[in-house]
Amino acid sequence: MARTPRPDSAVLAASVQDALVAATATLGTAESLTGGRLAALLTSVPGASRSFRGGIVSYATEVKTDVLGVPLALVEEHGVVSAACARAMAEGARRVLGATYAVSTTGVAGPDRQEDQPPGTVFVAVAGPAGTTVLSLELTGGRAAIQERTCEEALAALLGLLRPEETPLR
Repeated sequence: MARTPRPDSAVLAASVQDALVAATATLGTAESLTGGRLAALLTSVPGASRSFRGGIVSYATEVKTDVLGVPLALVEEHGVVSAACARAMAEGARRVLGATYAVSTTGVAGPDRQEDQPPGTVFVAVAGPAGTTVLSLELTGGRAAIQERTCEEALAALLGLLRPEETPLR
């Protein structure tokens, strides 16, 4: 059974959709940690097809390198749980999907450590015409809570770029 998004997530997704349409901009996603939840939130908004180009769930490292074009040398040096990987994922998704903006998520949802990083270590990147911004987050809670909060932070980060005059909803 599908879980209904929390109101904050739904409000953020609708606000992002409105801002993208107002800017005549498009969006793509590259998700690892969130496994498609971000794309599902975005496409739950009526009219999402006006701005959402698509999403790539790059859970496996090979998908990050082969589909998104994340350099293998970057993965070997920094790992997939890194700001550098989040940046490369967002930039790759923007290129592959032909989107104005792309958002990526990578990190550790738990329960186990990955690349010696504890659960809650998260990186979100937003790539757009003016460059790429990367957020480093240390979240708490269980797996589902970390994934949900990551989606909220990703949407808020994108909304902050699209509507810098407004405080992103949280």
